[in-house]
Amino acid sequence: MTDTTLERARRSLLGLAVGDAFGQTMFGDHVEVTRRAANRVLPTQRPWPWTDDTAMALSIVEVLGRHRQIDPDALAAAFVRRWADEPERGYGQGAFNLLTRVAAGAPWRREAARMFGGQGSYGNGAAMRAAPIGAYFATDLDRVRDEALRSAEPTHAHPEGAAGAVAVALAAALATSGAPAGEILPEVIRLTPDGITRERLRRAAETALTADPVRVGVELGTGREVAAHDTVPFSLWVAVRHLGSYEDAIWTATAQLGDRDTLGAIVGGVVVMATGEDAIPATWRAAVEPVPDPLR
Repeated sequence: MTDTTLERARRSLLGLAVGDAFGQTMFGDHVEVTRRAANRVLPTQRPWPWTDDTAMALSIVEVLGRHRQIDPDALAAAFVRRWADEPERGYGQGAFNLLTRVAAGAPWRREAARMFGGQGSYGNGAAMRAAPIGAYFATDLDRVRDEALRSAEPTHAHPEGAAGAVAVALAAALATSGAPAGEILPEVIRLTPDGITRERLRRAAETALTADPVRVGVELGTGREVAAHDTVPFSLWVAVRHLGSYEDAIWTATAQLGDRDTLGAIVGGVVVMATGEDAIPATWRAAVEPVPDPLR
């Protein structure tokens, strides 16, 4: 792989981090959030803090930079290190408990498989961090799928959790390659493993891009269940709907009642690959907490 691939992953990371931090500022009274979104009123707090979505994506880009592929052992170690340094980043209870046990010496494969009564996690955590994988391997969609599956292993052993990562990574790869908006969801569906996430992606693909986002969010899910199938299809519908406007995409995603930071992270990491990072408003970039270089 060339340095260009890593720069693409870094660009996706930036779009992801800004979307994550923006979404984090949109929690609170839903009526007020809706008003702010309708009038494009930016949050006044500074800086906008990013969350575990960005922390885990930093580990993805670090492992890609050091190994030129997703090495699940290296990725698990990077997840644990960043969690131990900053455990207050908003990790979900399942991930927090898993990383606590792995940090204490438990094997990550065993712990990931034991989650949720032995079925593994089908949460949206593997999806929220996956866009840089698609950006990195954009020229090979089969490779994107395989690397995304490996990226889910340290935390999301359930097939739906892994499918969410695959779908987001594929969307980012297609956006990187300049695929037209109308081709992205069909290609994502073609390569995403069978299951609930894939079926909801089909519903997303059948939904007109002119439809009311609030209604679509109710039908597809906006992360209120914090599940891959409840988060990824709507996120990718928004990304396709606003593929040419990073700003519109983030406002639409984060205005919904749900997992707003993760909606912003997924949408931001995908759409920035179509728009370029210059499409991120300068005021937004200045407001976001600095994103460290993952390779330092």
